[in-house]
Amino acid sequence: MNYIYKICDRPLWTAAEQAGRFTGAEIDLKDGFIHFSTADQLAETLRLHFAGRTGLCLITVDASVLEIKWEPARSGDLFPHLYDDLPLSAVRSVDDLNVGSDGIHQLPNHP
Repeated sequence: MNYIYKICDRPLWTAAEQAGRFTGAEIDLKDGFIHFSTADQLAETLRLHFAGRTGLCLITVDASVLEIKWEPARSGDLFPHLYDDLPLSAVRSVDDLNVGSDGIHQLPNHP
């Protein structure tokens, strides 16, 4: 499987589950695509954009069933973007992201 990951506020994800689709977080709506990270990019994404934030979840997504565009960030690294709603059928798991006593998010074992 080719997994990519979305970090999201839990209430926003709960609303997406109730609606049957995920249209994106505020930054996604602003940029016109849903931002994802690879497993190797997760820790840095959390550090740069979500440091110390609680109430987050990690959505594991099967990228092989989506039309993902790999585009460079300012750093030059390629990040996966989806220019569409995320269908819940592509979601493989949803895990809470807890913050450790060191202030760093604890990733689940499976990514």
